[in-house]
Amino acid sequence: MSVTNEGRRLLRLEVRNSASPVERKPPWMKKAVNTGPVFQEVSTVVSDHDLHTVCRSAGCPNIFECWNDREATFLIGGEQCTRRCDFCQIDTGRPDDLDRDEPRRVAESVAAMDLRYATVTGVARDDLDDGGAWLYAETVRAIRAACPSTGVELLIPDFSGDRRQLDEVFASQPSVLAHNVETIPRLFRRVRPAFDYQRSLAVITAAKAAGLITKSNLILGMGESDTEVYDALADLRAADCDLVTITQYLRPSPRHLPVDRWVPPDQFEEFAKTATDLGFLGVMSGPLVRSSYRAGRLHAAAVRSLQT
Repeated sequence: MSVTNEGRRLLRLEVRNSASPVERKPPWMKKAVNTGPVFQEVSTVVSDHDLHTVCRSAGCPNIFECWNDREATFLIGGEQCTRRCDFCQIDTGRPDDLDRDEPRRVAESVAAMDLRYATVTGVARDDLDDGGAWLYAETVRAIRAACPSTGVELLIPDFSGDRRQLDEVFASQPSVLAHNVETIPRLFRRVRPAFDYQRSLAVITAAKAAGLITKSNLILGMGESDTEVYDALADLRAADCDLVTITQYLRPSPRHLPVDRWVPPDQFEEFAKTATDLGFLGVMSGPLVRSSYRAGRLHAAAVRSLQT
């Protein structure tokens, strides 16, 4: 393999990655299909209206649970990211021009699916003067206008730490502001070179200072140790992160980072216990958890904790 499915030539790093065979998943990574009437209803709406969700396009194993809870995740900003993380399935390249009608279409999708909670994420758009801040903020505003009772979670890039861009996003007042550190500081240069660990923590701190409920994610199986995971959880809590998800890395393709380890379910339980003891308002930790998994439930847990 010398080119990606999108026609881009492989990077040298991707060629090296491709030399490692794709790993066999352990038994605990298998999940039973559990459809229900709500899932079938939402699935029909998505198909009939040709709606795009990350849940379906990424083949998320939790789609049945989330859609039965009337929760879904949407990707905005296009299909090409201006940055490359070695674990992410989204391709790197020159994005298309900004689609200013996208917020309206996402809001219409949320309404058509009758969602109780919508997560909106997107690619990094370093090619835009505002880094895509308007797009994120306008999508929240559009969903709020179309579906006032629907919770809206934003999962954002770091906007290179630009406070004007961050403040524009914060001002849209999402139900939850998520920014994922994804890994421990030692691995940032290897797997997330366009991001900075301390800058990511600063984004979370700034969002909390703006009065928002904050959230982040750690992906395990990329070369970290258990001790480094515990340290990263402490860093996140010290940065005023309210909610955290802890997940297992799944290699999207042979050109991506090989899986370093499969973390067993009991170790995920230990991480969850530590996170709870550290004072996180909500924790989801498990091999099949994803950063938007049961996002509405985590938000509700945070609201209950803040009200007591």
